[in-house]
Amino acid sequence: MRGVIWVVLLFIVAVVAAATLGSNDGLVALYWGGWRADLSLNLFVLLLVVACFVVMTAIRALDALVTLPQRAREWRALQRERAGQRSLREALADYFGARYSRAHKAAERALVIQSDTPALTGDRDFRVLANLLAAGSLHRLQDRPRRDQRLRQLLDAADAGGVGSAVDGARLMAAEWALDDRDASGALEQLAALPGGVGRRTQALRLQLQAARMARRPLEALHTARLLAKHQAFSTVAARGLLRSLATEVLESAHDADQLRRQWMALDVSDRRDAAVAARAAQRAATLGAADDGRAWLRPLWDRLAELPGDERTLVALALADAAGGVGIDWLPRAESAVAAMPNDAAVAAAAGVVFAERQLWGKARRPLEQAAASPQLEPRARRRAWRALARLAREENDEARAAVCDRAAAAID
Repeated sequence: MRGVIWVVLLFIVAVVAAATLGSNDGLVALYWGGWRADLSLNLFVLLLVVACFVVMTAIRALDALVTLPQRAREWRALQRERAGQRSLREALADYFGARYSRAHKAAERALVIQSDTPALTGDRDFRVLANLLAAGSLHRLQDRPRRDQRLRQLLDAADAGGVGSAVDGARLMAAEWALDDRDASGALEQLAALPGGVGRRTQALRLQLQAARMARRPLEALHTARLLAKHQAFSTVAARGLLRSLATEVLESAHDADQLRRQWMALDVSDRRDAAVAARAAQRAATLGAADDGRAWLRPLWDRLAELPGDERTLVALALADAAGGVGIDWLPRAESAVAAMPNDAAVAAAAGVVFAERQLWGKARRPLEQAAASPQLEPRARRRAWRALARLAREENDEARAAVCDRAAAAID
């Protein structure tokens, strides 16, 4: 197609030249000293064009000759820049290919080339990426001193003004390396240095969750896990299990009743409404001598006990049994209503029986305790407690033979 266009242009030029120069009868006379030269106007025009072409060619040739050293320097700089970029790409490919020794050498070569190339000297992102690849390779090679040295150089480059995703990635990688070294405080320090928007990204939150759990900060880990759940970083089932586990860790970290109350109030409302969390809080409160608080935390769940799933209902009922010490008379109608509404639920029967026995209502306690003790679905601890309560009841009735049978039945439960 290009050849056709050139042929068309050639024909156009020929037509224009024939139309203008064919009937041109002009004459050009040149005088030099005592000489005179007469030329046709057409020949003069052609010679003038050729002369201009020759002059322009000579000027361009002279310019090329004069600027040859400069162009040679530019060419060498371009070659060095290409070599630096090639080394950086090679380091990246080797790093992801798990060839860490080669990746480290390629990154080092890229940094050496950058220091000798003016076009790359001011490229902070290039320096950050090369240092990041070198440090990452050293981390994989378990060379921590040189890795930390590279990391310091990398962060110095960041402090010098290299901002952007490369520096954010460097801090995230540094936090991940700290977690690999079991250095939770170092990881949290790196994550705290991230900008606010970067710190709320899913990967940053995952690292923060790991660091908080490693540093034994369950409450901070719980808040982080809730943010991850909102970002849909986990499935619904996994998120629920993780939040329950972390909330339980928060409660387990309390060493006295006052601290447990503060930990309970620090939990999110949704955590306090969770049957498993409330049950564990009540059990922990009973252990620390604050059974009244435990029962108060269970009360909202007990009032809608029939609406709970079977496993959660069991947890709440057994937690009430654990926290029944010193139970008030206000729980008697609640226990009676629960037994009447769910007569076949062994866990509810066990909780009601313990409540009645605690108030020394032995006549009401007998039947639910016998139901709980005879239920094979109930966990061994609850059955053992039911048998012991029946032994107490037998002794209250001066029936030592029956009490001995109940004690043996409790001891026989594994």
